[in-house]
Amino acid sequence: MPITAAAIETAYDRITPHIRVTPLLQLRRGDFGLPFAASLKLESLQHSGSFKARGAFNALLSQEVPLVGVTAASGGNHGAAVAYAARALGIPARIFVPEISTPAKIARIRAYGADVSVVGKTYAEARRACEAWRDETGALDIHAYDAEPTIVGQGTLALEWEGQARGLDTLFIAVGGGGLISGIATWFAGKTRIIGVEPVSCPSLSAALSAGGPIDVEVGGVAADSLGARRCGELVYDICRMAVDDVILVEDEEIRDAQRRLWREAQIVAEPGGAAALAALTGGRYTPQRGERVGILVCGGNADLTALVPPRLATLA
Repeated sequence: MPITAAAIETAYDRITPHIRVTPLLQLRRGDFGLPFAASLKLESLQHSGSFKARGAFNALLSQEVPLVGVTAASGGNHGAAVAYAARALGIPARIFVPEISTPAKIARIRAYGADVSVVGKTYAEARRACEAWRDETGALDIHAYDAEPTIVGQGTLALEWEGQARGLDTLFIAVGGGGLISGIATWFAGKTRIIGVEPVSCPSLSAALSAGGPIDVEVGGVAADSLGARRCGELVYDICRMAVDDVILVEDEEIRDAQRRLWREAQIVAEPGGAAALAALTGGRYTPQRGERVGILVCGGNADLTALVPPRLATLA
């Protein structure tokens, strides 16, 4: 494997003072309409609203940061995490986001003290602008998913998860660029089945695995601001082709349904990308075998709350 479990252990020790240990919610048979028991790892409660804080802190704490500071391109969550970590460590940050980023995510990045540039319609265009800024200024560029410090940092989630729920058979992980599932798959390699979940509207990892390497895909749909990578990373692909067991595609309405179920039944706020892994199960795309121990990751909570509460109910409230 290109990345080791030992590196993840070292990273966990490094970032522990700066991150939350996020909780695990045990589901009984029938919860969320599922005919089996499962558990939810609520990484949506992490600092900055997603798992991305882990990779951001590891990247900043494991590398020399120039005086000019750091930069990142993001659909929103990675940018918020880098901005949060940079503020905590006293480092200047400039974040490049595309026009599809939600106003709430852009506002969160600014609230953490970073300079924000809205560039282009897609993450790929924001990424190019970020690279130009890096080349011009010498800022440290923290890649959202295809860099070892980022992947190793995200892998600390798996170390923590295993300590909370021993003996899980199968884990469901939402996939955008693939940094999260790469880190998790590295930690659980040979011990637990890892299944990626992607929207039909932005299937970068499943397309890469089918093609034998990363390729460009069309990006759209309800989760594009968090899962809308046009192409999975090279390092991501190298890890996932060895350590990810399957990738399931889900429709936008299945994601929205999972998002609403989380809110209605447990008052869990999840953005569409954060609800995607659950959608593979509530949408009937996967049925566990009898006795199979299933874990589901809710990876992000930076949601537009108006999408969860119908206007009529919000008025009554």
